[in-house]
Amino acid sequence: MRTVLVTGPGGAGRTTLAAATALAGARRGVRTLLLTTGGGAAEAVLGVPLDADAPTPVAPGLHARRVDPADRFRREFLAFQERAGAALDLLGAAPLDEDELTELPGSEDFALLQALRAAHAAEEWDLVVVDMPPAAETVRLLALPVQVRRYLRRLLPPERQAARALRPVLAQLAGVPMPAQKLYDAAERWERELAGVQRVIDDPGTSVRLVTDAGPVAAAALREVRAGLALHGRRTDALIVNRLLPTGSADPFLAALSGSQQSALKALREEFPDVPVHEVAHLGGDPQGLAALEELTGKAAGAAGTGAPAEGPVRDPWTVEDRLAGDGILVWRVPLPGAERRGLGLVRRGDEIVVTVGRYRRIRTLPSALRRCSVSGAGLRDGVLDIRFTPDPELWPKSD
Repeated sequence: MRTVLVTGPGGAGRTTLAAATALAGARRGVRTLLLTTGGGAAEAVLGVPLDADAPTPVAPGLHARRVDPADRFRREFLAFQERAGAALDLLGAAPLDEDELTELPGSEDFALLQALRAAHAAEEWDLVVVDMPPAAETVRLLALPVQVRRYLRRLLPPERQAARALRPVLAQLAGVPMPAQKLYDAAERWERELAGVQRVIDDPGTSVRLVTDAGPVAAAALREVRAGLALHGRRTDALIVNRLLPTGSADPFLAALSGSQQSALKALREEFPDVPVHEVAHLGGDPQGLAALEELTGKAAGAAGTGAPAEGPVRDPWTVEDRLAGDGILVWRVPLPGAERRGLGLVRRGDEIVVTVGRYRRIRTLPSALRRCSVSGAGLRDGVLDIRFTPDPELWPKSD
């Protein structure tokens, strides 16, 4: 299955281009599903109302579904409240009714991830196109499953099986379910769901597609986003530059605006030398309905296409280079295109290393060889962070 996650700065037209990408896939005979949380905008672009409970037929081969975070939050909260009823009774807590529940910040992210996982589990689609949140939020959203799973393992270690086995006995003696057991049961369920989402995100057929306008700060705005995506190992398959005006206009105002866009387009191509950059002409207005979307799909050409999925297993882009023979060190190479020395941070904590790029942070467990080394330096060059490790004589295997 192919999954295309469409994102970009707010107002750049990512919902429209996500719909165009999905329609282009359907026109190629691919069974396509479009997922979106932007119900009103997506419905205006597609020209049909969307259902939150099931995919809505839009065109031959194309279905779309509006993800409703409020409905999912209510269902999940009520289910949790029912499972934890005994513990809440012990605390004297009054349960909440369905009609007084409103979703909390962050519920939209979990609802979108759950919908993506469900779409893959259904095995009904060849292509899933997701209208993602703005780019900076998307980077954090795609890192969420790994981060939450790490928190769960630290707070509720699954290795404590012996202590967990005693809880049913303690519950019988006490006459009520033990709250700790409920926590472990919930953690197990969350772990399964998050692991399923992680498999979808890490699948070689999943990629990110960036949509931007050709404004004067477009390249600078996407630089940190590109570095954040690379930090978490996400593959960017294309950059779509939207709403480009025609060149050569006799009107001085339009000519100046078009010239500014062409300068921005050149800067974007230089910023993304290894990523296909597609140009989409300005249609003179926002497309509404399938007829207008068909025109955009035609003008977008390759930009609205689905692209080819990556082949083979997912390869970890963080590679260890052996320089022991010549320099006496090992080098962990971390691709970070777009990263700048300013805002770059590196901290080792035990067997983990924390890499920070601007507003984004990733924690990785050290490979076994590097755990027996100390960090002796680091440097950023040509979009690659080289972290140097020197073997610790007390821990490194001694040669005969």
